[in-house]
Amino acid sequence: MGKELMEELQPFLRKLSAMQTALAVMEWDSETEAPAGGAAYTANVQGTLAAEYQRAVLDPECGRLARALLSDPRASVKERGIARLLDKEIREFEKIPPEEYENYNRIQAQAFSVWQKAKRENRFDLFAPHLELLIGYQKKFADLWAKPGQKRYDVLLEKYEEGFTMEVLDPFFRELKERIVPLLRQIQEKPVPDDSFLNRYYPAEKQREFCLWLAEYLGFDLDRGVIGESEHPFTTSFHNHDVRITTHYYENQLDSAIFSLIHETGHALYEQDIDDDLTQTPAGTGSSMGMHESQSRLYENMLGRSLAFWKPVYPKLRETFPEQLTDVSLEQYVSAVNRARAGLIRTEADELTYCLHIMVRYEMEKLIFQEDARVEDLPAIWADKYEEYLGIRPLGYADGILQDVHWAGGNFGYFPSYALGTAFAAQIYHRICQDLPAEQLLEEGRPDEIHRYLKERLHRFGASRTTAELLREVCGEPFDPAYYIRYLEQKFG
Repeated sequence: MGKELMEELQPFLRKLSAMQTALAVMEWDSETEAPAGGAAYTANVQGTLAAEYQRAVLDPECGRLARALLSDPRASVKERGIARLLDKEIREFEKIPPEEYENYNRIQAQAFSVWQKAKRENRFDLFAPHLELLIGYQKKFADLWAKPGQKRYDVLLEKYEEGFTMEVLDPFFRELKERIVPLLRQIQEKPVPDDSFLNRYYPAEKQREFCLWLAEYLGFDLDRGVIGESEHPFTTSFHNHDVRITTHYYENQLDSAIFSLIHETGHALYEQDIDDDLTQTPAGTGSSMGMHESQSRLYENMLGRSLAFWKPVYPKLRETFPEQLTDVSLEQYVSAVNRARAGLIRTEADELTYCLHIMVRYEMEKLIFQEDARVEDLPAIWADKYEEYLGIRPLGYADGILQDVHWAGGNFGYFPSYALGTAFAAQIYHRICQDLPAEQLLEEGRPDEIHRYLKERLHRFGASRTTAELLREVCGEPFDPAYYIRYLEQKFG
């Protein structure tokens, strides 16, 4: 019966996937090559497409089939996973008036181009009205979705990480704060490794050449993927045969593009590895934002910043930049890219301070949605928290509250997934090292063995299994943040 229901559901899934892909293509274009002057007109198209997508999801027959499949004991794990996710989306859309959803998507699409301009010009006043509208809509939607007694911000958090509410996150961040802030202060009293060579002149064209080679080295299939450029590096997937990543090249900051590229490649490998029978369905993506982030952070940090990783890779980097790196040894380079130093920009943060950046954003979102903080007060609150946790204060809006794209996309509740994902990565990497000679494989230039391990045990299932299920299956135990704390203390202590 499960197979027959799945066959009946397929036309609906194809239609939904086609609409999602059209929207994803437009979003990719908006962030890479679309002309800024067309943003408002394109936003109208995106709003209309989003409204059509909502209507398609709410087709009564689509809902009937999804719920029948979900309750069918003969359905496979994958089929139930698809039905579970589709049913969840149906229940969310049923509570949002169509005209509200269409208007929201138009505002969201317009907000991105305004955010870009506001960041370039260091002007929060340009973006503030759009931010106020997005917050208003998210509050309204959260209230519509909330179960009796459920807090507004918990509703938004669970959209990205099911089960990880403020009750779980508050003690998680509190422990990070208690353990990391003192460790950071101890490190700040010690001599800083010389990393000045990273700020020499590195032509963007040569960086592109190296990053292309590096993505392939890590396993990114360029027959099924593209590397572009954007203000804020990101990964998007139309399906597992078309996965696109971006980075941003700074000619006086060598490590920025390299580690952004490694990070986004971790996301991209997850998307490319999803089984063909799951792609272009609701389960054709990562199990959660946190699990997705675990893969990018694992590649960027646990693998990508290790001495073992760079032993076979650094010769290629020196070959690409012989003049700039002729006097820099492998050990000097690895020491520099592992420096711990408080900075203002989240995407450039080292491993030790990274989650302090996330903690600022988590606390900001709690203030917005639980205490109704005023938009005009947010920049000052942001600056105060950076001074408290990292000991530095933003110089302006561009390196402060406007640095991230997420709020321009209405993605409130997303940021904690970065911290959770980093903690998931430490736990998963601990298990990898139990099952594989990971360091030896990296030294021998064989990251493909680790990639195959992850594909087989985690990636191929997409979202057909929950994050909690995947952690138990991969690690043999539920989530335990102690692995992450221990990893940081061993590395930086």
